[in-house]
Amino acid sequence: MQKPAPLLRTFMFGHFCNDFPTCAIWLIGPAVAVSMDLSPAELGLLFTLYSFGSALAYFPAGLIADHISNRGLMLLGTFWWVAIGFFVASFAPGYWSLILLLALAGTGDAAWHPIATGVLVQQNPVRKAHALGMHALGGSFAEIIAPLATGFVLAYVDWQTALQLSVLPTVFMAVFFFRIVRHVPKGSGTRISISDLVVIWKTWKDPAGLKVILLISSYNMAMMALLSMVPLYMQRTYNMDTLSTGIAFSTMLLFGALAQPLVGHFSDRIGRKPIALWGNLIAAISAGAAFFSLSLPFFMVAMIISISTMVAIRSVLLVTAVEHAGKKESTTLGLTFSLMDGIGAIGAVLAGLVGTIELEYVFLMAGMLSFCAFLTSLLSWVTIASVSDTS
Repeated sequence: MQKPAPLLRTFMFGHFCNDFPTCAIWLIGPAVAVSMDLSPAELGLLFTLYSFGSALAYFPAGLIADHISNRGLMLLGTFWWVAIGFFVASFAPGYWSLILLLALAGTGDAAWHPIATGVLVQQNPVRKAHALGMHALGGSFAEIIAPLATGFVLAYVDWQTALQLSVLPTVFMAVFFFRIVRHVPKGSGTRISISDLVVIWKTWKDPAGLKVILLISSYNMAMMALLSMVPLYMQRTYNMDTLSTGIAFSTMLLFGALAQPLVGHFSDRIGRKPIALWGNLIAAISAGAAFFSLSLPFFMVAMIISISTMVAIRSVLLVTAVEHAGKKESTTLGLTFSLMDGIGAIGAVLAGLVGTIELEYVFLMAGMLSFCAFLTSLLSWVTIASVSDTS
């Protein structure tokens, strides 16, 4: 069997390739908006329905991954689903058909996450956050490189061609992964039963579980609000072209991407709650500061701090959910990803509605959502400290 370290590197690269078309959408979306003459609200709705549709696959994929034997074959299938799905979506004749096809394509990428991260958590029980941070690094580099590459490509071709070209890394990994399938550890091979769903319900319906749900949901709503509107804001407010927008957007994600393994390693040593607490507070303050920006450099600094901080703490929040559940790693991660990209996707449509009034207000909204995540972390921390003192 392949050792955990090589498998971790392979999964990191697989994450990059599967996420590449998904991350290209952040720049393709504004191009679609220009082509179809969409309002900020319609663009926000596109991102929300696309993300929400994709999120429907997270939980079923995680649940199946905890029971199926051949998880490697499932992971292989995700690459082909993504590559074919996004390619077909490029031929969508209109707005609603594009949303539907993008959502269907995104389910393949969604399925990858709980399966791959579940395997990594099981293989790295002592360094869970570090392992997820390394895996997340692949997705974060996709968030950096895909918008940058797409911004360059859009300077020469239309959004349909750009979407078709975005699947090339996925096709490459779909072929390469045939060599990896047999090295992926087998699952339990047991049947899914009603008792599995009952256990999940009992795990998350208590106050501690609800706090984790609120933390994860408000955190990702803030992130989705920023990611969905920042490219459009830069193009409309500062008259930036697609290439400059891609460079600026990638820069905002860069430092958080590089910091993820380090932040994960740090949280493995000191705990999850301090990272979630201060990370969300920093993101809230810097997102709010962007509202008061008087120049592009000030805005860039505020967004680099806010978005990079959000990216850096993502794996820590995932492990927080895993440690609350205590078992069924893929199922728990599937549910967590569903919350992040399902409920969290509401942040995009809310940002679009707010942006229709005034795009600057999006940053205030994102700041308030991050502050809500901060308060939830603080409440959880205070509750645990009180219980410890009483004991």
